[in-house]
Amino acid sequence: MNTSLTLQRGDLLRDAQLIAGAWRAAADGRRLDVTDPATDTVFASVPDATAADARAAVEAAHAAFPAWRALPAKQRASILKRWNDLLLAHQDDLGRLISREQGKPLAEGKGEVAYAASYVEWFAEESVRVNGDVIPAPVPGRRMFALKEPVGVVAAITPWNFPAAMIARKIAPALAAGCTVVCKPAEDTPLTSLALAALAEEAGVPAGVLNVVTASRERTPEVVDVWLADSRVRKISFTGSTPVGKHLARASADTLKKLSLELGGNAPFIVFDDADVDAAVEGLMAAKFRNGGQTCVSPNRVYAQAGVHDAFVEKLAARVGALKVGPATDPASRIGPMINARAVAKIERHVRDAVARGAEVRVGGRQLDALGPNYFAPTVLIHADKTMECSCEETFGPIVPVTRFETEAEVVAAANDTPFGLASYFYATDVRRIWRLAEQLETGLVGINEGALASEAAPFGGVKESGYGREGSVHGLDDYLQTKYVCQGQL
Repeated sequence: MNTSLTLQRGDLLRDAQLIAGAWRAAADGRRLDVTDPATDTVFASVPDATAADARAAVEAAHAAFPAWRALPAKQRASILKRWNDLLLAHQDDLGRLISREQGKPLAEGKGEVAYAASYVEWFAEESVRVNGDVIPAPVPGRRMFALKEPVGVVAAITPWNFPAAMIARKIAPALAAGCTVVCKPAEDTPLTSLALAALAEEAGVPAGVLNVVTASRERTPEVVDVWLADSRVRKISFTGSTPVGKHLARASADTLKKLSLELGGNAPFIVFDDADVDAAVEGLMAAKFRNGGQTCVSPNRVYAQAGVHDAFVEKLAARVGALKVGPATDPASRIGPMINARAVAKIERHVRDAVARGAEVRVGGRQLDALGPNYFAPTVLIHADKTMECSCEETFGPIVPVTRFETEAEVVAAANDTPFGLASYFYATDVRRIWRLAEQLETGLVGINEGALASEAAPFGGVKESGYGREGSVHGLDDYLQTKYVCQGQL
């Protein structure tokens, strides 16, 4: 492997995929380059899987399922707890790996490892509490039960923006429930997934229970189509774009797979006249600029009521303008590179469109070529409106378009005027308004005077075209279980 990345445990840097407990190349030997987004240089490579590799992964998971589901939950929990301990023990190495292939600052990379581990720990603890029900019988001589059972083989398809956390949020509940897994990480960030799989193997996850195949953008349909067509794959868990999610839903219909889809967002962030403006700015900074704005719950449309608009914009612009942009290797960096040139091109298109339609760049608004090919300055746009692309599409970058509004009814209508419904945020102090907004906003997550929503103990997921199913919490575990009714008579 051609790499200058140095880890304390060099064996965490894997150049093979994991199938049936063996680390192997692609069936035809083809490789996929892994690029550092800070420099656009190749620093590693992994197998570029084929349909044959995808089928082999399903064969392994299907063969491993009976023994894994039969393992007492307490033993599965012990394995998951060891995996959690290993993730935390190698937090520095994993953080460096995330930062190198994804681009986020090192502090964020290490923080993501802790966040990923929190899901593993949570579901390890929940695995021993998969309880059924005893149902009171309506007639004498009968006993009625509802049992919870694992759905079977799960296919997990994960995104590039949180390569450790998304793996953990999908795989940990699957394993806790007694399912086995075939996983395809994003083509931009496969190394973190492979490192996590290596540690899961070290923790005692048996051969075939967890299988990870890596594939390029061109070959991903070939891999995933195998899983969609195979009736032995009983569930798909996907985080990514709404168009791809819709395709997966359509293609899963023939085998009636269970689906968890966490799809696109267009999150509103609302600041009312009665808000604590300083707290609102802090909340927006936390919600918007984590991972350079490349998060699915990142505020995409910011609304400030007329009475606080100017003060809010002034304070926000000062904070955004002071953000340090640079590579993960610089400890002072708060914003790293975008993931690739396609991401930068979309951000630039949104800024150009907004300005052409009447927006004004208050801070930023340009690519930072001197730093490297994929850097873009954190940007505040004012005079934004609903006609602009940045209001209609998820930018997935460090761009804050601010719209002035007058009334509560006006902003609620604007916030809900989107096919998406993942996250929303608002800052207010009037208790009556707080409860009105909490009920009226059409999203799966609502942050009230809070910019950091995600937690392993909370259900995460959207409504409308942002998908269905939940990750995290007991609801996330239920998505990997099915209910069986058992009735015994003649008692």
